[in-house]
Amino acid sequence: MEQFLKKSCYHSGQYNSEKHFAELDSKMKEKETRKPSNRLFYLLILPNIFVDVVRCAILKASLANGWTRVIVEKPFGCDSESFTELTRCLKLYLTEDQIFKIDHYLVKELVENLSVLHFSNLVFEPLWLRNYIRNVQLIFSEDFGTEGQWGYFNNYGIVRDVMQNHFLQILALFAIETPVSLDVEDVRNEKVTALKSMKPLELEDAIVGQYKGHNKGGRKYLDYTNDSTVLNNSLTPTFAATTLFITNARWDGVHFLMKAGKTLHTKRSEIKVQFKHVPGNSYKRNFRIDLNKATNELVLRVQPDEVIYLKNNNKVPGLGMRLDRSDLNLLFRARYPREIRDAMRDCF
Repeated sequence: MEQFLKKSCYHSGQYNSEKHFAELDSKMKEKETRKPSNRLFYLLILPNIFVDVVRCAILKASLANGWTRVIVEKPFGCDSESFTELTRCLKLYLTEDQIFKIDHYLVKELVENLSVLHFSNLVFEPLWLRNYIRNVQLIFSEDFGTEGQWGYFNNYGIVRDVMQNHFLQILALFAIETPVSLDVEDVRNEKVTALKSMKPLELEDAIVGQYKGHNKGGRKYLDYTNDSTVLNNSLTPTFAATTLFITNARWDGVHFLMKAGKTLHTKRSEIKVQFKHVPGNSYKRNFRIDLNKATNELVLRVQPDEVIYLKNNNKVPGLGMRLDRSDLNLLFRARYPREIRDAMRDCF
């Protein structure tokens, strides 16, 4: 952290001020000891000011020698029209190879591990299809509300904030066929193929809602529309659930369930794969729970406390034959404490 702080500086300015970006250019030149230098602008800001920042950065803070690139974080507009317009405006100042549109969820450890788990483990690879998988659940829940982010959240809602970017990226990565290679283009092509096989969403397969006021842990949460920063007539969803179907030979009939919401009971993000029943299971009478709850499940908890665990059935010790479910788990902070610290250090 000390090394990171030594290389860091802070400069205050307006997003649309060419004068302030010229000042930023001067400050960066003081830090750029290696020649030629490169510059990467990471725009973790509201989409409606992307273009102002890019204009000022390119006109007043780009490099004649070395490359200048821009990373823009989701959301890229709120529909296809605004996305097209945003792209058009960015290209007034940048070429295509200078623009990197990213979804930060794709670099989360367990999301990166998803394709490794699928393609590098013989125990899972043959099971990764409709013959064995009953459903796939993508779950995102937060135990807090908008927390001062209403200005952003009310324009996008939980669907655009989480489901149409984070979830669709994870779903596509989960559902892909084996790519020709791990090159970016080959992986992307397989993801596009999976998404093209997706059945258009039907209204009856979706539910949306807003959170209501409640008390939790001695703290009072207001209704979404009772928040002083929220319009009383806002229809922005804070919760959404939907079922998607991929109608190809591998996934036809498998339910892909997405659930996302704010002010729920827990804070977690998970990928849950529920397998089918064992045909003619001789032990079905020995379960003390509903047989629907006794299927194997593979769970990847993206956050918090990254973990991969497999729910399996086993015999409870003692006389008689009583079955129970247990977890075989890989807790990342226990297995890879040093690697996690190194990864955090490498970010800086």
